[in-house]
Amino acid sequence: MRKILVVEDGRAVQRAMKRLLEPEGFQVQFASDGGAALEYIQKAKPDLVLLDLGLPKLSGRDVCERLKKDLPDVPIIVVSAKSDVWDKVLLLELGATDYVTKPFSPRELLARIRAALRRGQSAENPESTDFGDVAVNLARMEVRRGNETVSMTPQEFKVLKYFLQNPERVISREELLNEVWGYANYPSTRTVDNHVLKLRQKLEKDPESPQHFRTVHAVGYKFVP
Repeated sequence: MRKILVVEDGRAVQRAMKRLLEPEGFQVQFASDGGAALEYIQKAKPDLVLLDLGLPKLSGRDVCERLKKDLPDVPIIVVSAKSDVWDKVLLLELGATDYVTKPFSPRELLARIRAALRRGQSAENPESTDFGDVAVNLARMEVRRGNETVSMTPQEFKVLKYFLQNPERVISREELLNEVWGYANYPSTRTVDNHVLKLRQKLEKDPESPQHFRTVHAVGYKFVP
């Protein structure tokens, strides 16, 4: 489920976004001001940001600039009542992916969201990647270590893929459960620990002293290529 952060202080617009996006399979989070948006992205990386310009505390322009510094690969679609061409040019120069003027067509906004996600996915997720002596073909679901094929269960491969797509980022056990298993309230976070242990045993040179799948005490894990 792709996560969309909606940065918007209008309750009516928030409700409209929720009604539009959730039936399409998106997980929607809201931030009512720029500060809350920046705080949210420190906890969880959204797949896309819908950003209003008329925000309290921090301007939409400032938020856009900060978001692109912190999450350069995450698409930002500005959704604003402002239609001035110079605003559009400035926001695009600051790194916004697209600009939609209110009132907007729901079908058009959905089309722009899907297009932005497709562009981001093709750029961020190459078919093949490697780390250490391990080579992974994501499209074929193949893993090789040196000259040998590594056997993996589908769930182990999903955990590995999520790590590969989020390098150098601290990932909580709860996030892994939600993103890999598909829901937040899984019976035990020991499930995550067991799968990471399997990855270490299969892919680390020294599973007792892992270099790639590292534990972050009291939080979760971090993958280091």
